[in-house]
Amino acid sequence: MSDDTPPAPTESAVPAEEPTPRMELPQLKAVIEALMFASPDPITPRLLNRLLSDEPKEDVQAALESLKADYVDRGGLHIADVAGGFQITTRPEYHEWVRRLFHERSASKLSVAALETLSVIAYKQPVTAAEIGEIRSVNTSGVLSTLLERHLIKIVGRKNVIGRPFLYGTTKEFLIRFGLNDLSDLPKIEDMAQQLGFEPPALLMERPVSEEMLPLEENE
Repeated sequence: MSDDTPPAPTESAVPAEEPTPRMELPQLKAVIEALMFASPDPITPRLLNRLLSDEPKEDVQAALESLKADYVDRGGLHIADVAGGFQITTRPEYHEWVRRLFHERSASKLSVAALETLSVIAYKQPVTAAEIGEIRSVNTSGVLSTLLERHLIKIVGRKNVIGRPFLYGTTKEFLIRFGLNDLSDLPKIEDMAQQLGFEPPALLMERPVSEEMLPLEENE
């Protein structure tokens, strides 16, 4: 008796997924440039590698360096190191014309009192409200609230003295707003005051004094 049972069907081989082709350097540079242009915040290397996870990190880095070199002689634009990342910005020598265009920018809307207070914090941080008031010779509580609301300053700790007053420092938003990579990029006090249009307090010109700082408690 013959076996009429049909043979079991064989599984068809599943074709292996082809790897995503790597981008050529010009295309990769164009993608990075588009990301920088579209992002409201500086693009960090970590974010760039995450967005371009299909590309080797060394290719991304090479494309970034090549793009930065392209912008060395790019007219009114350049790629700046800002707050630990990269951003396409206007060149510093053209800021006066850009300022005229964007004279309504929020930084310009800050009052003279707010700009003075912000400069004291930037150059003397960490610093208490009382110390700011002593330098400016006025009460600064209202101005501090405004700067906190705009995320230009933050509470960074407490001073280790009676009353343990808050210590204030600048934020990443401050760096971004003023186009700085870190606090070492701060210009001379008198230069910043001239650019922002106010007279720096006399005590601000004195050498900063180091402060003993206590960390914030979890519920503060």
